[in-house]
Amino acid sequence: MTVGASVSSIATTRVPNCYRWKTLISVPSLSFCNWTTSRISPLASAPSVSMSTKSTASETEAVAVEAQKSKKPWLIVGLGNPGKKYQATRHNVGFEMVDAIAEAEGISISSVSFKALLGKGFIGDIPVMLAKPQTFMNASGESVGAIVSYYKIPLTQVLVIFDDLDLPFAKLRLLPKGGHGGHNGMRNIIDRFKGNRDFPRLRIGIGRPPGRMDSVNFVLRPFTKQEREELDFTFQHGLEAVRILLLEGFNKSATFVNSAKPLEQLG
Repeated sequence: MTVGASVSSIATTRVPNCYRWKTLISVPSLSFCNWTTSRISPLASAPSVSMSTKSTASETEAVAVEAQKSKKPWLIVGLGNPGKKYQATRHNVGFEMVDAIAEAEGISISSVSFKALLGKGFIGDIPVMLAKPQTFMNASGESVGAIVSYYKIPLTQVLVIFDDLDLPFAKLRLLPKGGHGGHNGMRNIIDRFKGNRDFPRLRIGIGRPPGRMDSVNFVLRPFTKQEREELDFTFQHGLEAVRILLLEGFNKSATFVNSAKPLEQLG
């Protein structure tokens, strides 16, 4: 769901925008070059009828380009544990959701910075950074806090995606802020934000452990074949929710996510 714009009122050009990413850990700095969408008034390319009109068009173009350059990216963080031992487990659905976003939007998560795997790209014309902290779950804030601090990203543009025992399996819930809910990764992130809880989060339900099973053991269990099929549907739903969030705003995305029917009701 992409927000469109009238082609009669604006012209869209692609302007190269290259800059260098630096790291806070001992890895080489990485240079990235992407294309930035700038919206420029058609007056800038139309025949000038007066010096005043030409000057106004030039000023409009300069302001538009400068505004695009100063746009802060969204940071989308998926929580999980690194290593093959934890792949495809319940506690790593945050990683998997970010991987689904990266694949759908053509973003390569291949650089290593700030103790995280990072990818940089766009969703629509919105710049985004995708991050999978490699610190292990309970120290996720070390990575997330460093990224936010270095790029000066507003917390309202930091979306954290993580597993939730208190939601039914494959259920999504999008909230604008809140506590950690007993999730140690979220607890550590809030601590790194000096107690600030005012950032959006997308919770992915993994259900409660059966019988008397310990919750620690449960979150490290892999999914069954049937659960995996349900989860794939959830990831597609989550991907659309993220697109709406960035392109149309939090309220529309929350309505889309929080009013959705379970998979069994859609069949």
